[in-house]
Amino acid sequence: MTATTSRRHVAPSPPAPSLRITPGVALALIAIGAVPVIGLWWQDTTFVSGLGDELTNAGRLTGLAAGYAVLVVLALMARVPALERGVGADRLARWHAAGGRYVVSLAVAHTLLIIWGYAVTAHTNVLSQTKTLELTYPDVLMATVALGLFLLVGITSARAARKHLRYETWHLLHLYTYLAVALSFSHQFSTGADFTDLRVRVLWLGLYILVGALLLWYRLITPLVYLARHTLRVEAVIPHGPDTISVVVQGRNLQRIDARAGQFFRWRFLNRELWGAANPYSLSAPPYGDRLRITVKTAGEHSAALARLRPGTRVLAEGPYGAFTGEVERRSPQGRASGKVLLIGVGIGITPLRALFQTIPAAPGGLTLLYRARTAEDLVLREEIEQITAAREARLYYLLGRRGTGDHLTSGQLRRLVPDLAEHEVYLCGPDEVVATLARDLRRAGVGRRAIHFESFTF
Repeated sequence: MTATTSRRHVAPSPPAPSLRITPGVALALIAIGAVPVIGLWWQDTTFVSGLGDELTNAGRLTGLAAGYAVLVVLALMARVPALERGVGADRLARWHAAGGRYVVSLAVAHTLLIIWGYAVTAHTNVLSQTKTLELTYPDVLMATVALGLFLLVGITSARAARKHLRYETWHLLHLYTYLAVALSFSHQFSTGADFTDLRVRVLWLGLYILVGALLLWYRLITPLVYLARHTLRVEAVIPHGPDTISVVVQGRNLQRIDARAGQFFRWRFLNRELWGAANPYSLSAPPYGDRLRITVKTAGEHSAALARLRPGTRVLAEGPYGAFTGEVERRSPQGRASGKVLLIGVGIGITPLRALFQTIPAAPGGLTLLYRARTAEDLVLREEIEQITAAREARLYYLLGRRGTGDHLTSGQLRRLVPDLAEHEVYLCGPDEVVATLARDLRRAGVGRRAIHFESFTF
């Protein structure tokens, strides 16, 4: 373990505020949007007679809810900057995953309830009624295909399945969601009893067009605009030992992108190997001049291909995304800002923290970085980190050793290294399981839940 302190303090200038939608506001908007959907169902539920009607009306409600949930799920991943900054990419991903499970569950429930309700009303069995619906009602067959696609996406998004899929494969399968939405939308208008009113049709269609426009703008047009406006190209690939590299991307007028330390982009490098995937990598340094930099451990197929990038390769960059910045609402457990900040980086998780270490506001002597790595040779960007430590009057600890052998990151060890731990805002980055354990240990050590900040990029 090594400790380093500095002699001089340089106060970084805080970045200008950006428009952001907080988690509370986002959830409130989702809830408000659900009210007219339920009202639409209630307005058209005027007469119920027997089990068949009850089942059919329950099927209508679950169908409407599934249609609305699809809109929410797509909007959450439209990569709207105000949402990404205010809610955070990892929380949006969790909401998206939970919403996807609701969509699949509601779509299955809608299908089963409608078939069962119609079968009861027609005094026939479920199999016969299924055949009748598939062959008689318009667009039901397309809706069945849509349900199958939703199930495919849901199954491959389950944690157990994701472990066995490459990111690129998972991403390709996920694109079938758009086909499923298109097929199910046609079904809603052709057979939905709640869409006979032209005004309702126009409003419902308007919601789908709005979400589709957000997806088109932020996920397709904006990266192309960035490419044309900023002409992003690879300037250099810099090795840091046998398995870590930095990629420096150069462009024009990059200050207009308004990127912050701690944020990430989804990078698409336009060569033969990498053009088909847009992978998330954090900035490993604050934006400087007309350059952005990422630092990557070449562990997977995609990241290993980055080491073979040639200068001049054109780049599509989606972003910046994420709320893992120095602009989060920072409060001690006592409800006041303390000015003390602790950064804990594990392995390659040091990359966004290195950028934050340089820029995050902190009181003189109130900034600490703990860097966990297996060996001294695994300390990425070490020289830069030590220079920042010397410039900011900060404390730096290297915690070396294999995971599980004197881990140094238990609540007791953290309190020994940082005696006033509970007064700090804490930023964590590393493998998901390590970050989850660290967050629990920090809570046991008295750090408030709102004072612990991290983001996950796990797909």
